[in-house]
Amino acid sequence: MKILCIGGGPAGLYFALLMKKQNPDHQITVVERNRPYDTFGWGVVFSDQTLGNLMEADAPTAHAIEASFNHWDDIDVFYKGEKVTSGGHGFCGIGRKHLLNILQHRCEELGVSLVFETEVADERQYDADLIIASDGLNSRIRARHADSYQPQIEQRHCRFVWLGTRKKFDAFTFAFKQTEHGWFQAHIYQYDADTSTFIVETPETVWRAAGLEAMSQEESIAYCERLFADQLEGHKLMSNAAHLRGSAMWIKFPRIVCGRWVHWNGATPVVLMGDAAHTAHYSIGSGTKLALEDAIELARCFASRPDMASALATYEEARAVEVLKLQNAARNSMEWFENVDRYSAMEAPQFAYSMLTRSQRLSHENLRLRDAAYVADYERWFAARAAQAVQATPADSAAQPAPPMFTPYKVRGLTLKNRILVSPMAQYSAVDGVVGDYHLAHLGARALGGAALVIAEMTCVSADARITPYCPGLYAPEHTQAWKRIVDFVHANSDAAIGVQLGHAGAKGSTRAMWDGIDQPLDKDNWPLVSASPQQYLQGISQTAREMTAADMDRIQADFVRATLAAEEAGFDWLELHCAHGYLLSSFISPLTNQRGDDYGGSLENRCRYPLRVFAAMRAVWPAHKPMSVRISAHDWVEGGITPDDAVRIARLFKAAEADMIDCSSGQVSKQEKPVYGRMFQTPFADRIRNEAGIGAIAVGSIYEADHANSIIAAGRADLCAVGRPHLANPAWTLAQAASIGYKHIAWPRQYLAGKHQLERNHGR
Repeated sequence: MKILCIGGGPAGLYFALLMKKQNPDHQITVVERNRPYDTFGWGVVFSDQTLGNLMEADAPTAHAIEASFNHWDDIDVFYKGEKVTSGGHGFCGIGRKHLLNILQHRCEELGVSLVFETEVADERQYDADLIIASDGLNSRIRARHADSYQPQIEQRHCRFVWLGTRKKFDAFTFAFKQTEHGWFQAHIYQYDADTSTFIVETPETVWRAAGLEAMSQEESIAYCERLFADQLEGHKLMSNAAHLRGSAMWIKFPRIVCGRWVHWNGATPVVLMGDAAHTAHYSIGSGTKLALEDAIELARCFASRPDMASALATYEEARAVEVLKLQNAARNSMEWFENVDRYSAMEAPQFAYSMLTRSQRLSHENLRLRDAAYVADYERWFAARAAQAVQATPADSAAQPAPPMFTPYKVRGLTLKNRILVSPMAQYSAVDGVVGDYHLAHLGARALGGAALVIAEMTCVSADARITPYCPGLYAPEHTQAWKRIVDFVHANSDAAIGVQLGHAGAKGSTRAMWDGIDQPLDKDNWPLVSASPQQYLQGISQTAREMTAADMDRIQADFVRATLAAEEAGFDWLELHCAHGYLLSSFISPLTNQRGDDYGGSLENRCRYPLRVFAAMRAVWPAHKPMSVRISAHDWVEGGITPDDAVRIARLFKAAEADMIDCSSGQVSKQEKPVYGRMFQTPFADRIRNEAGIGAIAVGSIYEADHANSIIAAGRADLCAVGRPHLANPAWTLAQAASIGYKHIAWPRQYLAGKHQLERNHGR
C-alpha cells in the first residue's frame, strides 16, 4: 500500500514504523509541518503496563524508550503543609522530543520517508491508498470532514500552562496551594536526568481573579515560582513556548470525542488517530499512550483482516470502546482537579486518598497491592476518625484496622455498626398492603447478613399511592401491626437497624407486578392517578394522571404524616422519603414532568416546594433522635431534565429542611433517558452532594464488592453505601465480603459461626 501519515507525532510515526515492519513493500510517508526537533510540551508519562504493550509491538523501539526513561514508583501529595506519600505506582517519564527522535530514527531505519516543514493543505493532493490523519488536537482534517467524523469538542474549565524546571523530583508530585482567589495545583514529574515537567493549573475564574490574564509570560512564570517556592527550592521555571505572549501560554483543555474515525475520499480512507480522534486529560497521562495504542491496533487489524474495509471497521469498533473507557476515567480525573475546592474541607490523608482514586480506576485493593503499608496506615487513620465521631474506641486498631466500610457511623441518635445498608427493593408480595411471612424472611435474613441498616421497600401512604396491588402500605392499623412484627424480629435477633421508605407512585401507579410486565397498566380494577402535571409515563400505554389540586396536596400530605406516625408506632429506626424515579414527589421536582404555572412550578425552588412541604410535615412528627433521608434522582439522563448541578441545589434545600442524608439515585423519570452505566456509575452524584452541599450522602448503583464500598467510603465520596441486587443474590453479602478481604473482626449471628470460620478458611486458602 501507499500510506500517508499527516502529522509526525507519536501516532503517525509509530503507525508508520509498525506497518513498514509488517510489510517492507509498503510505501509510507510521514508529513510533518514542524522541523525535526520542534515539539511542544516537556515530558510524557507511561505506566509500566503501556511499556509492556510497546515491547510486544516493536521491541527495538521499546528498548530505546526504556533506556531513556526516568522511572519512579511514588506519588507525593503536598496539601495544607502536609506531605502524603504512596508507592508502587510504576510510572516512566521521557522527554517528548527524545521520544519523537526515537520514533523518527526507527522509521528511517525501516525505510519510512519523513518529510518535515511541509503543510498539508488538502490530503486529496496525495496519491495514497490509506491516509492517516494524526495531525493533533487542532486537526484540520477532522475539521474539514466534520460531517463524517462527528466531533464533539468541549472546552473545559481550567487554565493550565506547561513549564519545566531543573529541579529533580524523585516522585510524581502533586502540590496544592490555596490563595485568596482560590486553589492552584501543580502536576510535576521528572522525565530525564536533569529536567522535570511542571504543569500549573487552576479554574479559569481563579486565574482571572489572580490577574494572570493581564500578565506577561515573564510575570506569569514569576507568579508560579512564588506560589510553588516550597517545591522549587530556589530553582527557576522555564517555558519552551517563547512565541506565545502573556495569557496565550495559559490554555484550556479540549475534550474531544468523535462519533466516527474513518472518512472515505472516494476509494481512499482517511483515518483519525491520536489527539485528532480523541483526547484524555493530562492528569492521567494517557494522551501519548492512546496515540501509540491506536497505531498498534490499526496495524494489528491490517495484519489480521482480509481487506481494508473490514480492517478499518474492526479498528474503529475496538478502539472506540477502549478509548471511551479511558476517556470516562480521564473525565473523572479532570473534574476532580477542576473542583479541588470541593474537597478542601478534608484533612490531608483523605484528600490525598481522594486524589489517588479520583478516576475510579484505581481502587482500595489496587492501592493495597501497590503499597500495603500506606493503605494500612490510612485505614488506621480513618478508623480512628470514625470511632472518634461516634465517641467509641477504634476496633482492632493494633492488629487489623477496620476497613472503611466496616467503621461505625452516627446519624442523630442512631449509631450504625458499619457503612453498608440494604437498599429498598420492591418485592410485590404484599396482600392489600399487608406484609407477611415472605417479608419477615426477606428482611430478617438480610438483617442477619451483616448490613448495618435494612430499608424496607417503598411503602405506600394510601391505597391509591401504590405502584401495584402487591405493594406494601402504612395506611391501616393492620399494616402497622404487620410491620411491627418484622421490626421486632430484626431488633430481637440482630444488631442491624431497620428503616422504611415512604412514597406515592403518582403517574407510575396502578400497574402490574414487575414479572408480569413492568410499568404496564393493570387489565382491570385500575385506580385514578395524580401527578404534578397531566402525564402518561408510557406514551400511548399508561393511564393518564391528572394534575394535583390544592385539595389533593393537602390530602396526600396528611397521608404521609399518618404513615410517618405509623412507622414510629411500628418501631422503625430510620425513615426515608421517596422523591426519585418519577414517582409523585419526583414528578414535582423534574422539569420533564412539572409544567405547573402556580407556586409549585417553574423554578427549581418552586418545583421542590411541595416535596419540601411534605418532608417538613413528616419531620415535625418523626422523633427528633431518629434520622430521615431523602432519595432523589440526581440526574434525569434526558436533555432538559434534572442535572447533577441541580441535584446539589436540591440537596441544599432538603438540608435546610433538616434532612440528614440524601440517597443519590438517578433516572427512571422518563423513558427517553440515556443513562451511562458502569460500576459505581452513580457515585459521582453522591460525591458532589456530600462535598458541595455538605450533607450526608448515600451512594447507590452497581456497588457489588467490598473494594467498591471501601474506595467510596475511604475517599469521602459518600458516607454510606446502599447495596441492592447483590443482597438479593446473597442476604449475607456484607459478611461474605468481609471474609473475602480477610477482615475477621465482624460479628456473625452466633448460630452461623461455624459458617464464618469455614468461609474465612476457604478464602484464606
